[in-house]
Amino acid sequence: MGAPADRRWVIFNTSETGSIDFSQVCETSVNTLRLTNDGSQTFVKYNGTQPSSVSSLSSKSQEYTHSEIRNILTGSAWQVPTIDPDEGD
Repeated sequence: MGAPADRRWVIFNTSETGSIDFSQVCETSVNTLRLTNDGSQTFVKYNGTQPSSVSSLSSKSQEYTHSEIRNILTGSAWQVPTIDPDEGD
């Protein structure tokens, strides 16, 4: 089952996570946020209208659809590097 048609994602700097009202987004706390590999950015998702705590972020991106955010999250900034167990032998 896919994401609801009205679900949207916004990427922002992790320095602003304290501004998120977690009752307004799908994530439950700062501990459930996914970060870029360098820890500088994260995202939240929500259904419908952009919540006030998200719209007030100064570093927020545009709103992304499910297919758009999937393409972004497959990029190298969001992927955990895979360690080859045979490397170094």
